[in-house]
Amino acid sequence: MDANPTIESIPFWSNLTIQVDTLRLDLIHPIVSGNKWYKLKYYFKEARATNAKKIASFGGPYSNHLVALAYFAKLNGLKSMGYMRCNEGEPITTSMQEAISYGMEIIYLGRTSFQEKKTKLLFDQKTNKHTEIYFIDEGGYGTIGAKGASTIISDWENTKLNNRDGNPIHAYDYIVCAVGTGTMIAGIINAAAVNQNILGIPVLKNEGSIKEEIKYLLENKDAAFSLLHDYHQGGYAKTTPEQIQFMNRLWDHSKVPTDIVYTGKLFYATAQLIQLNYFKQGSKVLIIHSGGLQGNQSLEKGVLHY
Repeated sequence: MDANPTIESIPFWSNLTIQVDTLRLDLIHPIVSGNKWYKLKYYFKEARATNAKKIASFGGPYSNHLVALAYFAKLNGLKSMGYMRCNEGEPITTSMQEAISYGMEIIYLGRTSFQEKKTKLLFDQKTNKHTEIYFIDEGGYGTIGAKGASTIISDWENTKLNNRDGNPIHAYDYIVCAVGTGTMIAGIINAAAVNQNILGIPVLKNEGSIKEEIKYLLENKDAAFSLLHDYHQGGYAKTTPEQIQFMNRLWDHSKVPTDIVYTGKLFYATAQLIQLNYFKQGSKVLIIHSGGLQGNQSLEKGVLHY
């Protein structure tokens, strides 16, 4: 698998004042979509080095991460296990069905005690109680995941695509991305130029610890970045009619598909910030499209135009 993303302009957002582009990580692979490829690749490298036979991770019933991990494991000849934040007997989502089709074994941890059970399993691996199972934290969180995410920038900077008229990523004044676990934005901060403004849009409500969780993954703990907490649309996987209307307009104008969990909120937030003149005049703004449309499967058919 060879990640080879492209940068596309969003003409109807760009004007004489600012230029707005998006890095289409969603196009690098149909299943290991977007930032999943970057966050997982070094984990799998370490898993192979330790002779692990199984890869295990955690997530909810609409997890892009678990679907990508299941496929990636099958591709690498490894078994996969998905510890789910739901209860046995609940409806199996299309995301879970897809992960199962790639060979993933589903283990139900429940909803109320999910974090406690997850913490224990991760701790047990560190104390070598699981020798054949390689555990990855939810969403690929960790320094290894951030290391992979940093190559989102370095891969583009080193690619032959820079020989075209497109900008190198370091030429952008602002880089904007969605924030779940904080792994991707930490990698971007680690790889960004000193003069770049890194802006994160958290998708969870009342996520008071996310800033410290991001800082934990930074090579320079004093590196500057900003988080805007007012664009979560009610919380994780929550949406509003206004967001749905916006996602459809974005598709109709630019053919950029987004999801209700991450990228829909990201692009919606960026559009509102443009209207508020948040970005300095003359700025170049890059939106990181982190891929994954699994969350949209919870919507009724026809709600979205794509």
